[in-house]
Amino acid sequence: MNTEHHDVRQHILDTGKSIITGKGFAGVGLNEILTTAGVPKGSFYHYFKSKELFGEALLENYMAEYLAHMEVLLGQPGLNSAERLMAYWRSWIGPEQETCNDCRCLVVKLSSEVADMSEAMRVALLRGTNQIVARIAVCIEQALADGSLRDVAEPAHTALTLYQLWLGAAMLTKLRREPSALDGALRATLAILRLPATAVN
Repeated sequence: MNTEHHDVRQHILDTGKSIITGKGFAGVGLNEILTTAGVPKGSFYHYFKSKELFGEALLENYMAEYLAHMEVLLGQPGLNSAERLMAYWRSWIGPEQETCNDCRCLVVKLSSEVADMSEAMRVALLRGTNQIVARIAVCIEQALADGSLRDVAEPAHTALTLYQLWLGAAMLTKLRREPSALDGALRATLAILRLPATAVN
């Protein structure tokens, strides 16, 4: 892929993401995306053969960016593994977060919408969320190894439980338009991981 191709394709994806995070997938037409991006329809079909394939590429791109951001949070120097894990969960709440609060997370925004609409998009989301859970499990394993977590059984199961907890809380935050569900998820996470309240400071 040459640079010009990549730049135009990425520009379409970035523009689509900014619109779809606000309106959903079905509620956004190609004309709105292309007008906003300043790209002719012919160029769109050069990169994406259909809106569904665009949606699949959009989710794959989003998940790649999310996982890269997650690696930064879980790789912070000077912290033990439990502290890194809690930094990740705090990012869902803090004003600097770019994940699931305030409907900016495409997992929260699109899961229910596209699961019955597009098998390719459903699989892209599922594959991405499975990677998120796997990375959380690795961090839990590392925390058990360095002693910053104790008495946490089955890291893979715990990781899945925590992600489901936070994803559900993010959806409730969208419904309630206030963050109490995420605050509750944070307290529940501390209890599940048997960490003191000071672990979130």
